Amino acid sequence: MVPLRSLLFAMILLFPFCLYAQNEKKDSNPTERSKLKSTMTDGVVDISHDVATAVRHTGQKIHQEVKDFNAIDTLYISPNLYNLAFMLEHSTWYEHYQLGNNAGTKSQNLNFSPSLGTKLGVYFGWRWIFLGYTFDVEDLFGGNKNQTKKKEMSLNIYSSKFGIDLYYRKTGNDFKLRSINGFPQEFESLKNLHFDGLRSTINGLNAYWIFNHKKFSYPAAYSQSTNQRRSAGSFMAGFSHSRHSISFDCEKLPSSVLQQLSPSLKFNHIKYSDYSLGFGYGYNWVFAKNWVSNLSLLPGIGYKKSRIDDNDFKGESWIKDINFDFITRAAIVYNNAKYFAGASLVLHTYDYRKPNLSVTNSFGTLRIYAGFNFWPKKEFKNMMK
Repeated sequence: MVPLRSLLFAMILLFPFCLYAQNEKKDSNPTERSKLKSTMTDGVVDISHDVATAVRHTGQKIHQEVKDFNAIDTLYISPNLYNLAFMLEHSTWYEHYQLGNNAGTKSQNLNFSPSLGTKLGVYFGWRWIFLGYTFDVEDLFGGNKNQTKKKEMSLNIYSSKFGIDLYYRKTGNDFKLRSINGFPQEFESLKNLHFDGLRSTINGLNAYWIFNHKKFSYPAAYSQSTNQRRSAGSFMAGFSHSRHSISFDCEKLPSSVLQQLSPSLKFNHIKYSDYSLGFGYGYNWVFAKNWVSNLSLLPGIGYKKSRIDDNDFKGESWIKDINFDFITRAAIVYNNAKYFAGASLVLHTYDYRKPNLSVTNSFGTLRIYAGFNFWPKKEFKNMMK
């Protein structure tokens, strides 16, 4: 019998030779190993090629979709030759609020509006999009020291087929009581009385679809990114969503008015969300070379979800109703592709009505502007030489 100690000593001596034999066996067929490595590498290359091809085809498809999306009839519309635009603008605010109790022969109406606000703005445009900054002219001369500042922000996107307006507006405290109806005749002397008990905040979006986009250009009238060469019109469909918050402190009305004011008009706060679907028509009239004027009307049916805090009743009353909204646009533009100037008016009207209360609020902006385009697009550089 071999002693255990001798057996262990022999195994230790033979162990390196066993490892060497195993390595020799593994390396005995280098050709098969090379084939396996080559097969794995080819598989990785094939996968990478497939991914690159899929990405390239997707990019080409998206590019073609964008191109088709902005397709135009060049007999009616000439495309924008430049990538960027710079514009200076003078804008005027318009706001009007009518509060009524709708009580038949005893109906009462209060009409409020502030003094027209004037702003100056600087804008940069990239193809569809215009972004800018505006400031109140009176701020330059210290005329608004005792007034709550108005705020306005907007983003407008105009393409051939569709357009989107995003906006936010907050009123100041410079309202005036413009007219009063349903009260004794002597109350007429209260017209244009300063009233700082009304506040309003509005934010929302408008989206609309142009059906005859190949011949009718909204951008030609409102973003100066194309030129309308022949007169054309189009039907339009739109969707609008907005949120309104109106605060009303009736205690700041003259005591003679407050004593006879209908209870339904003694509210503190109205909040409502408006969802509207509209259908309308727009027309571009080319009345001279490089000139175009536009008028478009987009009435809509609005669904309003409202909340009213009422002084005469505890708690809150929730009201759901359907009413009418209206968006009006008008513009006149001169554009010779390089330089442009013009004016535009956009007016929104929202109508809320119940048997005991009505609120009609309108706001709009009149813009007068001038600017120029620069940085020619690659595909049009040869045309400008």
